[in-house]
Amino acid sequence: MFKPHVMAHRGDATHTRGESLSWKINVPDHAGRTESSVFRNAKDLAKDILATLEGQEPFGPRPWQMHHGGSLWVFSQGEWRLFLNTVGIEWSAQFCADPAKVDRLRLNAKALYEAFPESVPEMRRMGYTTARKQLDTPITDAATMGVWVDSIFNSCVPLRPEAHTAVLPKGGGRHHYPAPITDIDQIKFDDFELWVTDTATKAKIAVLPVAPRGSGDGRVTLTFAPVGHPLAEEKLAAAQNDERLVFPPDSDLARQAFAHQ
Repeated sequence: MFKPHVMAHRGDATHTRGESLSWKINVPDHAGRTESSVFRNAKDLAKDILATLEGQEPFGPRPWQMHHGGSLWVFSQGEWRLFLNTVGIEWSAQFCADPAKVDRLRLNAKALYEAFPESVPEMRRMGYTTARKQLDTPITDAATMGVWVDSIFNSCVPLRPEAHTAVLPKGGGRHHYPAPITDIDQIKFDDFELWVTDTATKAKIAVLPVAPRGSGDGRVTLTFAPVGHPLAEEKLAAAQNDERLVFPPDSDLARQAFAHQ
């Protein structure tokens, strides 16, 4: 494996951050999950909305899984668009969520829909009759929390399985990898390989170009490696000095990243 060199940052340049410890999240015990009627209705509406887009789906074509990611579907000028709320709430997260904080998300959504008044009537026309009540009902307890979490206003970001719940090498799902990395997968050029293989360990890591497309600069910089991987430790050490790891154009990682260009 080529040894990366460390690139220092200027004072106003983008910098990297890292964590040296792995982590897990604990959520309060709760009953086994069942799919609520609220979620079923929201999914039905989302699928009907997606059927109107035909090639303009926000996260690509089917098959989709519905991600509880703060979905705010807006109807304007005869077509649907997807906006995302400040925070999305996973189903299990509702059991530790503060109703007052989540109600601010409801008010945020309500303000958006007031700016796009065609949206709620169009939802009703499509068979989703509870939209207005969900927007107008303050979130104060477990019952109102559960409705909001499974409503169309939170639960229906349409992601392909590999972008939602998959684990590498099959895919970098949002449930398993940092959002700043998984979001890149949605906006990168199709011919750039974000996830490449470290030949020494066979682990999947993520790299990014260091310069704009067409610049002739074939270097890449490490943006993600699994906790405990040697490159993750090097990245962390570099980040602590406000530096980043950069691999030359003839490195295996750079070759993989630009292989289709």
